[in-house]
Amino acid sequence: MGIDSEEPAPPDGGLTVKQVDAFQKGEPKTLGGIQIIIAALTLCLSVTLLHQEIHFTGDIKTLFVVVVQFILSGAAFVHAGRKPSLFWVKATLVLNLVSAAFATAALGLLSKHLPYRQDSYHCELCRRLEYATVLLIDGIVGTLILFLVLELLICITAMLFGLNVLANGALQVATGTQIRSSPPAQAPPTNAATPPPVIEVTQP
Repeated sequence: MGIDSEEPAPPDGGLTVKQVDAFQKGEPKTLGGIQIIIAALTLCLSVTLLHQEIHFTGDIKTLFVVVVQFILSGAAFVHAGRKPSLFWVKATLVLNLVSAAFATAALGLLSKHLPYRQDSYHCELCRRLEYATVLLIDGIVGTLILFLVLELLICITAMLFGLNVLANGALQVATGTQIRSSPPAQAPPTNAATPPPVIEVTQP
C-alpha cells in the first residue's frame, strides 16, 4: 500500500471514519439513555426520602444538583451518538468527568447514613421511627448508592472511549504530518538514448 492509501488527517472540528467507529463502539446513545433513566429514578427516590422523617434531608437535597448533571451528561452523550463530532466528543468527556466527581461526592454523603441509625443524631425531641420505616429508608438509600455506583462506572467508560477517540485523532494527525514532510525517494535517471559501446576488432 502506498502513501495514497493512507487515510487523510481529519479537518478542524471533524472526525475521521475510524474515530467515529471507535466512538460508536462505546454505544453512546445507549449509555446516555441509561444515564437519563438513572437520573429520573434517583429523583423519584430522593423525593420519597424527603417525605420521611429523616435527619439528613440536606444531603438528599444536594442530590437534585447531581440529577441535573446526570441529565446533561446523558443528553449530550445521546446527541453525540446521533451526530458525532469533535466538539461533542470533548463536551461529553468534560460532562462525564464532572458527573463522575458529583457521583463520588454523593456516594460519600449517602454512605455515612447507611445503615440509618436514629440514636447517632442525638435528637431527643424527634419521634422515633418504626422498624419497618427504618428498613425502608435503608433500602432506598442503598438503592441510591447502587445507582450512583452504576453512574460512576458509565462515566468512566464514556471518558475512556472519548480519550481513545482523541488519542487516535492526534496519532493520525502526527502520522499525516510526517508523511507529508518526508519527500518520496527518487530513482536515479536512466538515459535510454545512450548508444551501445563500440567494440573495435583488429585484424592481424
